[in-house]
Amino acid sequence: MNPIIPGLLAILLYLLACGLLVARLSQGSAGSAARPSGILLFGIAALLAHSALLYPSIMAPDGLNLGFFNAASLVALITVAVLLLAAFQEPVENLGIPVFPLAAISIGLVLLYPTNYLITSAATSWQLDVHILLSLLAYSILGLAALQALVLAVQEYHLHNRQPGGIIRALPPLQTMEALMFQMIGTGFALLTLALVTGILFLEDIFAQHLVHKTVLSITAWGVFALLLWGRWRFGWRGRVAIRWTVGGFIFLMLAYFGSKLVLELILNR
Repeated sequence: MNPIIPGLLAILLYLLACGLLVARLSQGSAGSAARPSGILLFGIAALLAHSALLYPSIMAPDGLNLGFFNAASLVALITVAVLLLAAFQEPVENLGIPVFPLAAISIGLVLLYPTNYLITSAATSWQLDVHILLSLLAYSILGLAALQALVLAVQEYHLHNRQPGGIIRALPPLQTMEALMFQMIGTGFALLTLALVTGILFLEDIFAQHLVHKTVLSITAWGVFALLLWGRWRFGWRGRVAIRWTVGGFIFLMLAYFGSKLVLELILNR
């Protein structure tokens, strides 16, 4: 199948789902934001089309093709999948407003700039595949936590300035939003811990020259989230303090993976 067809279909469905979420949120309907709606069906359809595009691109005959744009789109796909699953249990559906367009952009970049950067060979052990999967899951869930933190910051700002407009009224209560953020952080932190442990166990040298920046930044991100969770448990950190630590930790994590890939692949062409 021509990859342009599922790619364009996924972009269209992602943007349609985002538009429907924006339209619903602008009406200020609090009830609809508290339970999953039919809008998720467009997100699921977009996810399937997105998968149809990426699978043959990433699963190369000689190994995993995780070049910069393929990797970015795969992270977007996993993030969408986690969001859709979570939306059936928790009121996080509106996070699709930033997530769906980002996923659409990632697809456009894959179509425009196809890459061939094998990070594993066909003979690579399953242990490395497990490490990669854990890393991507951790990145995706902590990315959702960072988006939740930004939404929480906007919500807190409007409430403190006594401007609870229609959009703010449509969001769950502040305490619920904050609890959801920490649930995401806790899950993502556990996965990040497993990713670092498997990296230590299964990679020959995680401090090798081509990995040292990624390793140091990942450990730094782990430390930031560990301190945040400890501060939440010990001192009850919340509000702006929690938001800043969450966004800061994700920035370190983003630099760890995509910062190094950007330099190595797109700038140095290695």
